[in-house]
Amino acid sequence: MSLIPPKGVVYVVDDDDAVRDSVQWLLEGKGYRARCFESAEAFLKRYDPREVACLLADVRMDGMSGLELQDKLAESHSPLPVAIITGHADIALAVDAMKKGALDFVQKPFSEEQLLPLVERLLEQARASFAQHAQAANREAMLARLTGREAQVLERIVAGRLNKQIADDLGISIKTVEAHRANIMEKLHANTVADLLKVALGADAPNQER
Repeated sequence: MSLIPPKGVVYVVDDDDAVRDSVQWLLEGKGYRARCFESAEAFLKRYDPREVACLLADVRMDGMSGLELQDKLAESHSPLPVAIITGHADIALAVDAMKKGALDFVQKPFSEEQLLPLVERLLEQARASFAQHAQAANREAMLARLTGREAQVLERIVAGRLNKQIADDLGISIKTVEAHRANIMEKLHANTVADLLKVALGADAPNQER
């Protein structure tokens, strides 16, 4: 049984003790788990990209800023949804963060009515990103089960080659191609060629039964 509240995990990175304390109190009172850090550097040491979570980061901090943290996460292709905490004088920086991919920003001092809908939007995006990541990881694991020859056959199936053409390409018999094809279908849990293409391409594919 998971110890994480169903509403999700919210990382809070702000060098202001009072802000961290107030945000943690507010979020935990509403059923979220808040994990607070006084610096971007401290957060990066503890961040687990496998966790369904979102990030609230102050735009101005000692050391790495919120924008620099956002850039760092983007460089590592992190799926973590980000919102920026900003003061009145930093609106231009918040807009810049949104241009770089931040979902939104919240201006200090903020209220419960401002923060909670933002956090829920962030977590909705996090859940969707995690589902996509899990699907991609499952796909890669299934493809890794194929032998080298099966991978060659699959590549040609995806290219639209018929069994006879695949046999000619690889210098093997049609029956051998059919055997490899059956193994591929089983390993990739595919019932149709369309299913097979969806796994191989990692996206929806048209029905190409033959």
